[in-house]
Amino acid sequence: MAEAAQLLAFAERLAGESNRLLRAAAARAATVDVKADNSFVTETDRAIERRLRELIEQAYPEHGILGEEYGSTRLDAELVWVLDPLDGTAHFITGIPVYGTLIGLARAGRPWLGVLDYPATGDRWVGVHGSFARRNGAPVRTRSCADLAGALATCSNPDFFGPADAPVLERLRARTRYTMYGASSYGFAMLASGRTDLAVDCGLKPYDVFAPAAVLAGAGGVLTDRHGAPLGLDSAGVFVATGDAALHARALELVR
Repeated sequence: MAEAAQLLAFAERLAGESNRLLRAAAARAATVDVKADNSFVTETDRAIERRLRELIEQAYPEHGILGEEYGSTRLDAELVWVLDPLDGTAHFITGIPVYGTLIGLARAGRPWLGVLDYPATGDRWVGVHGSFARRNGAPVRTRSCADLAGALATCSNPDFFGPADAPVLERLRARTRYTMYGASSYGFAMLASGRTDLAVDCGLKPYDVFAPAAVLAGAGGVLTDRHGAPLGLDSAGVFVATGDAALHARALELVR
């Protein structure tokens, strides 16, 4: 646990640096580029990831890094940092305050430690798989909800579901109590805090889900692929997260 505490302290140091850069950038208009996959990217995305990589290389040159903007290095390392420097770039561009930085640390290719930092709301979640999760220093836990009919669900963006996967979202939407859209990774944070029950997303990459998965696992929840398999550094497709194991099993029946 001493190692986890040391690495989590370093991850929070990284989050403090990204928070500082994001706050400064939010005060000015963003210059926006469009990537090959039609997603947005700004110089702030790139600047934050460059800075985080620099700090990691200085402190832990033996660790691997997987980032959204600058790819991967040393993915065969026991510990790999998984970085989304600006999760919710479209929200950042438009001023909707659910953007932030996701800092995950994989151990043996699985989510182990995570920090979710949102400078516009002043919120930070931290967690260690199977151990604990905290929001702004206070413990958080997922809530019990075994019934799909009573579940409050989130989805970051229904447009991310292609024609083959759109029926998945529609089935879950029809069976749950209510579905909220557009929260980005903040939806996973609310799930960890016991405010929602289910999150389903498609089109995400490991850097979108590794930090949330670690926080959720620390809060008593679970985030897997559509088959119920744990996340890996090459995971893609549909992701399902719940705060209740029984609800997760029921959701997977529909998603599969």
